[in-house]
Amino acid sequence: MKRLFDFIGAVLLLIILLLPMLVISILIKLTSKGPVLYWSDRVGRNNAIFRMPKFRSMRTDTQPVATHLLENPDQYITPFGKWIRKSSIDELPQIFSVLKGDMSFVGPRPALFNQDDLVALRTSKGIHTLVPGITGWAQINGRDELPIPIKVDYDLYYMKNRSFIFDIKILLLTLSNVVAGKGVTH
Repeated sequence: MKRLFDFIGAVLLLIILLLPMLVISILIKLTSKGPVLYWSDRVGRNNAIFRMPKFRSMRTDTQPVATHLLENPDQYITPFGKWIRKSSIDELPQIFSVLKGDMSFVGPRPALFNQDDLVALRTSKGIHTLVPGITGWAQINGRDELPIPIKVDYDLYYMKNRSFIFDIKILLLTLSNVVAGKGVTH
């Protein structure tokens, strides 16, 4: 049922958001050099690597590490990128990953390919067996601000308590957090 919900939801969202996503693509091209999309190597279900699209919000010479690990992240963020990150609009292309089945709307946020500590801790607790999500329980409870062990605790809680109703609650709380700009540091 979750996969069917994801597929139908992704198709509907793409129909609704196609024009706004086209406008965002044009604005990215007009305000910075480089491609519209940034393809990030991420760790998916059973630790398989997949390529996750995001609207590019950073300069093309930025190292492929978590933003908080950059010495001065603000120097790499494009002027338009700052706004699309703060509003989480940079995440919209992940709807294509949901359509493909690499991601779900709700699940543990996919780790970067080089976040070995996060991947190892999730694997030790069995969380790696879940399909990663655009949003998740850890996302709405702190997002970028959470230390890895706490993030994994939230992921484990989600794994043990997942249900359709819990997913709907997470989606609604995510929408509320996005509107409020809560949890985004860069």
